[in-house]
Amino acid sequence: MPRRVSLPAADDLFRKTGDQSRVRAVPDSPEPDDAQADADADAGTATRKPSGRVRHDEKMTVYVTSDELLDLEHTRLMLRRHQGMAIDRGRLVREAVAMVLADYEEHGDESALVRRLIEE
Repeated sequence: MPRRVSLPAADDLFRKTGDQSRVRAVPDSPEPDDAQADADADAGTATRKPSGRVRHDEKMTVYVTSDELLDLEHTRLMLRRHQGMAIDRGRLVREAVAMVLADYEEHGDESALVRRLIEE
């Protein structure tokens, strides 16, 4: 019996697994045409939606103060207690970012984001 252990090659370790088309819970929507974009703008609707519970391929690190982290955790726990929503911090942050970006797209210079950034 050989004493040498056989290890997998790098190609085996870093290969794609499974059918990648089944990864997303929501299929990608086609790009809206100009008429649809104009109709959305006229109706005042924000088309930006958070990604929700899908596999996320990109990562971003954000540093927050301990008070901001406690506020985020408190909000997450309150949502769980009062609305019965068991969500993680990442989803909470993605929802908040989607709301802020939708508000900015709809209101531009009058958005809450611009007002708060000017206050700093």
